[in-house]
Formats: sequence, structure tokens, C-alpha cells
Amino acid sequence: MVRVAASVSDLSGLGLLTWVYPPGLVDRVVAACGRSERRKRLLPARLVVYFVLGLALFSPAPYLEVMRHLLAGLRGLGLLGDWHVPAKSSLFRARQRLGSEPLRVLFATTAKPMATEATPGAFWRGLRVLAVDGTCWDVADSEANQAAFGRPGNGRGTGRSAFVQVRMAALVEVGSHAVLDAELAGCRTGEVTLVGRLPRSCGPGQLVLADREFLGVPLWQAFTATGADLLWRVPANRVLPIDRPLRDGSWISRIHAGTDASHRNPVTVRVLAYQLKDTAQDYRLITTLLDARRYPARQLAALYRERWEIESVFAEIKTHQRGAKVVLSSKTPDGVLQQIWAHLLVHHALRELMLRTAATRQLDPDRISFTETLRSARRSVTVTPGSFSP
Repeated sequence: MVRVAASVSDLSGLGLLTWVYPPGLVDRVVAACGRSERRKRLLPARLVVYFVLGLALFSPAPYLEVMRHLLAGLRGLGLLGDWHVPAKSSLFRARQRLGSEPLRVLFATTAKPMATEATPGAFWRGLRVLAVDGTCWDVADSEANQAAFGRPGNGRGTGRSAFVQVRMAALVEVGSHAVLDAELAGCRTGEVTLVGRLPRSCGPGQLVLADREFLGVPLWQAFTATGADLLWRVPANRVLPIDRPLRDGSWISRIHAGTDASHRNPVTVRVLAYQLKDTAQDYRLITTLLDARRYPARQLAALYRERWEIESVFAEIKTHQRGAKVVLSSKTPDGVLQQIWAHLLVHHALRELMLRTAATRQLDPDRISFTETLRSARRSVTVTPGSFSP
């Protein structure tokens, strides 16, 4: 792995945070969400946005420690004047005033594809490779959170889980590990429902990978309607008749919606069947890429392994960045959503730094250490001052 400490030497303000999310952009988002102040406050909305991002960056550090990290470099250059760190209760109320909407809008505004055709593993035969999947966040056990998000079963058929949970579905760019879109809901909402809201971020020139639980004609058609191509795994019990065999062992078939009992509206797909080496497990994939000559079955089967990169993304965010087994601390549903959007924003910033570092050194982004980047980003916020001021 490659160290990236030197990569943040030119960051200004609050280091990585103001480099990726400059104050002008934050101010525009705050204004668009109606959170701008009518009077001068000790904690203006702009500073509170960076504070919430800081909570995610330094997770699970407590409020006052995070604020001291954010202001250390500024104080060293005398940029704080007579401004002082407010009490924890003031920081808590400021987070409540800000709410989750500015963080969600900031993410939607900035979460765009990062990779270029020169980025290793980002494209396959001219198609940008993406993946969709879901995960859950454990959140504080409060009456408000339980009412809003629910608590799943404990997996043993009786009782309930120890934690209230938020379900998240995400669309990820495989080559850069950048989260391009996300949907959040309580754990009572299924992954298929949430993933069904992600086609809004897809389009022509993309190839979307997904696991077998997402295979259904309505969801398939929602993604293909955007112009994106698909490569999805098939459940073992799915019947896929051979309508036309192809030279590489794949075949043209059709799938039907569960509501199409008379099979009047078939959806044409291409089926790939294979077995992994040293295992007895059979895999079947279906794809919109029907041309066997242009898109060989063997290469598609090898490409599908990239779907697991999204699991690495979830581990980066929830294990390394948030902290292993850390429960989101907010007692209110809006505070929980604010924390999750902040974690997604910080991860996006870290991944942008990693991609630029890799491009500068002509490396595969996988050669850049995520944990080292996280440590470097924390140092950049603490020791890199600049023009930003409360």
C-alpha cells in the first residue's frame, strides 16, 4: 500500500473538508435548504456543516474533541479572534437547527462518478462498471428512532434485535469505490424497494452489477429504461429456457414479471452459466449484453466478481471510518440521517483524494491505503489552517 501523507500538503482551511466541499458551495446548499441565519450566531450554519462532517471524520470522538481538532490550525494562526468553543449543549442545538437536509443535498450535489477511462478497473469494454447493494446501520435505541426506523428480528425467529437499524441501498462506482447515490429508510423497508429508487443516477454507457435478490422484471426494467446495461446473478430456482444457444455457451432466454401469468410480455436476456474453480457451486448470470462476440461469456463471468467491491466500500465506511461496532449516537431520526449523510460525504472526500493520488503516481487506486488516507485526512484538518474562519 502507498502512503498519502504528502498528498494533502496543499489543502487549505479545514484540510480535506474544505478542499472537497469549499465554503462557497456549503453556503449555497445551506441557503437552498433555508438554513441561513438571520442573525449572527456563535455557530453559523456553515461551521455546523463542517462540524458534522468532522464528527464523521473523527468518529467516534466526542463533540468537544472534534471541535478542537477543527479549530486547532486556525487558532495557531490567530484566525479565531475572540471566538471561543461553545458548550456541548450549544453544539447539540446547532446540529438540530441544521438538520439532515443540507447534508443530503450536499451529497446529491457532489456525488458524481470520479473514474476516467485511465482508472484501472473502472471500465469494461467502454462501459463504466457500477454495483448496487444494501446494508444496515445500528443506531441509538430511543423511542423516536424505534418509531421511525424499527428494529429487525434477531435471526432466531423470536424476539428483536438489540439495535434499531436504518437500511441503506447504494450505487457504487467499482473502480473508484465512490458512492454515487444512496437511499435511506427504516429496516422495515426492503432492499429491493430502496434499490428501485437508484436508477435515477444511471444512464447509457454504464454496466450495473447486482446480486440475485434484486432480480425481478420491474426492477430490471427500471434500470434498463435509463439506457444502462445490466449483469445480475440469478436465483437457483429461476427457470431460463434456451431460446437460442450462442457460440460461447451462453444462450438467449426470457424472463417474465410475477404478474405476467400468461407470459405475454417477455423480457429478452442472455444467460451465462458457469462453475467456479475448486468449488461445486453453480452460478448463473443474466445480462442485457446479447452480443456474444463483443461481450464473451468467460469475460463477463470474471467481471461479475467485481460486484463484491461494494462490500469493501461498506466496510470502509462502517468499520474503518465510523469505527467497528460503533452505534450512531443521535437519539432523533433526523440526527441519525444527518450522521449517515455526513459519513457518506466524508467517504466521498477520502475516495476523491485517493483517486487523485493514484492518478498522480500512475497507480491503481487499490494500491492506496484507505486507513492511511483517513489518518492523513485527520491530520490535514487538525494542522492545516488557511483562509477558512468561523
